[in-house]
Amino acid sequence: MLKKIALLVVLFALPLGAMAQKFAHMNSQEVIVVMPEYTKAQADLEAMSKKYSQEMERTQSEFNKKVQEFQQQANLPKNIQERRQKELQEMAQRQEEFQQEAYQSMQKAQQDALAPIYKKLDDAIQAVGKAEGAIYIFDLARTPIPYVGAESVDVTSKVKTQLGIK
Repeated sequence: MLKKIALLVVLFALPLGAMAQKFAHMNSQEVIVVMPEYTKAQADLEAMSKKYSQEMERTQSEFNKKVQEFQQQANLPKNIQERRQKELQEMAQRQEEFQQEAYQSMQKAQQDALAPIYKKLDDAIQAVGKAEGAIYIFDLARTPIPYVGAESVDVTSKVKTQLGIK
């Protein structure tokens, strides 16, 4: 009889235990933007972008100057005109290639800069999840969730605290 009562208690306790499971959510965007690493990465990326922009402006200006010179010298012999036209085409091609390389370099630099930041954030989220006993922590900034019930606990501030951010 005692075994049956114990079995019934266990059977009734299991669903209650399952209901006590904790779901949490957070907004990583609120955390990331206040991380010092992110601020530094953004400043570094902006500086890099500015250098690329300055170089593109310089080469565009140089190209425009050569085009203007070419247009003003319409009375050149045909072979010289063709050679200068070819030079302008090559210059335009190099400029286009540089723009593509700059874009790719910026994308790679952004990925390289953000990867350790997201790793640190994810480690903090995991630590908070374990400390809170959460089954899941949904990141509202990375995964669109159409509804978050009142039972879900917002742990954004706890993740900030875990990272040492006020």
